[in-house]
Amino acid sequence: MSSEPLPDGFVYTETVVHTPPERYVSEAPYQIGIVDIPGRGRVTARILGNAPTARARIGDRVVFSEWRDGVPYFATTKNVPA
Repeated sequence: MSSEPLPDGFVYTETVVHTPPERYVSEAPYQIGIVDIPGRGRVTARILGNAPTARARIGDRVVFSEWRDGVPYFATTKNVPA
């Protein structure tokens, strides 16, 4: 488990979880995806923002937000203040 920030990446694939494990019921629905980090490979991550206008799509650029319980969280550039 790392605590180092990750570089920006691109959404390789994504889905929205509507029926999560019991531990995450209060967070549903939430988006997860595989983030392609150029030169570093791919990571499974949570993607912040569930509103239809904020949801990440395949190919969208995402920026690292934080680590929570060993899971990397990314935000779409739609969710990052300019």
